[in-house]
Amino acid sequence: MLSTALHLALHALLPLAMALLFFRSQWKKAWLVMMLTMLVDLDHLVADPIFDPGRCSIGFHFLHSYTAIGAYLLMTLWQPLRLVGLGLLIHMLVDASDCWRMAGFPTF
Repeated sequence: MLSTALHLALHALLPLAMALLFFRSQWKKAWLVMMLTMLVDLDHLVADPIFDPGRCSIGFHFLHSYTAIGAYLLMTLWQPLRLVGLGLLIHMLVDASDCWRMAGFPTF
């Protein structure tokens, strides 16, 4: 329960920190765009069960695939898509941290 709450909080707090640190003059817009990238979790709707706290999302859901992550990385290189790509990469990092925790790797 606590790890799920922390996971959800990180999905909001890490984009907020990035917006405040690197996009200070437009932090509200930057945070909103990065928060909208949380819609990437819509791919969970085609999984059975939709939510499984013991499942690693990375590599399981199609929008959490390694190919998709590569595309998100490329998005950060083009200014019009930079915030979207950054938000998606932050999302994948938070999800990956759960995978590392489940595998017994130390988390940050």
